[in-house]
This record gives sequence, C-alpha cells and structure tokens, in this order.
Amino acid sequence: MEIRRLGRVDYEPTWRAMQEFTAARTADTPDELWIVEHPPVFTLGQAGKPEHLLTDIGVPMVKVDRGGQITYHGPGQAVVYLLLDLPRRRIKVRELVSAIEQAVIDLLAEYGVAADRRDGAPGVYVGDAKIAALGLRVRNGCCYHGVSLNVDMDLSPFAAINPCGYAGLQVIQTKDLNIPLTAHEAGERLCQHLLQQLER
Repeated sequence: MEIRRLGRVDYEPTWRAMQEFTAARTADTPDELWIVEHPPVFTLGQAGKPEHLLTDIGVPMVKVDRGGQITYHGPGQAVVYLLLDLPRRRIKVRELVSAIEQAVIDLLAEYGVAADRRDGAPGVYVGDAKIAALGLRVRNGCCYHGVSLNVDMDLSPFAAINPCGYAGLQVIQTKDLNIPLTAHEAGERLCQHLLQQLER
C-alpha cells in the first residue's frame, strides 16, 4: 500500500487523476491512499439532486461519479481517497464502507469521543451531528473516492446545503470535541487506522 500526501490541491484535477489511475491500473498496480485537503468546493454525487444546494454562496459545485448526495470540502478537513483493488483484497463494497467508518470511530475513540454509524446513511456521527462523510465509486472491481473528516474548518458552508441530502443535518468537527489535531495530523492518523482495518 502506498500513501501519497498531496497537500492542498484543487478538487477536479484530483478526481480526474483518480479516474486515470483506476483506468490504467493492472493486476500488479499497488493500492494507494491519497491524503489531501481541498479549497472550498461542493461535490454532488451521481444520484445527487441539485436542489440540495439551498443557497449560492459562491462556492463552485462539481458533479462527480461517486455515490451519495451533496457534500462540502474545504480547508481544515482531512480527506483520504482509497484507490483499492477490491477482489485482490477479498473485500466487498459494504465491508469496505464499514471498515472506513470503523477507522474514523477508532480514531475518535483514541481521544475519548464516542461516535457511531447509522443504517442507510453512510458516514460517522457524534450524537446527532455528522463528523465524517464517505462516498465511493467502483469500476471493474477497483474503487476510488473516499472519506472526509471535519477537523478545524469553517463549517458555515454546510448551512448552504442539505448535507448528504438530509435537511437540517448538523455537522461537527474534531476541534469542537477538544481533539488537538491539525487536518494534516488527522489525515495521517486516519490513514493508519484505515491500514489497520484493511489489513484485517
């Protein structure tokens, strides 16, 4: 497994690079995790409804090929993209979603924060508030896209959308829970928990 630390990069070129990586990979291509941050952007999943963007606040919206509805990415959020050959790892998509959620839950547990998942609403929640969102695309057995964890960011753009398609869904970040991590540090820790889950 290779870990690539891309820093703060624009969303669309990163998404195109994931598509190209997945299209070009062979049976021998190593799996990769990409740790990134993005400038402000809304992304709308394949079945996403544009009406879940409630207000135009000047943040660009990109229609993408992952599952799920609309979400927001911005500085101070740790994003990890998982570029995996699922048959080679003998893991099904539902198991992968569960493993990603568990990695976030385990990371938060290290700091004494209890988090959980919800049936039918992928992601990780602390109480009623969502702290991590995930969306994947699988092509020829290989996945891309991944998970975003709110760390230390301006959460106000979430008020301009129905996050993940849920009206009034509250969002929270690790900073609000007194977890002393930067987005960079959170991305690194999350990667380690993802590796633990994937190597089980």
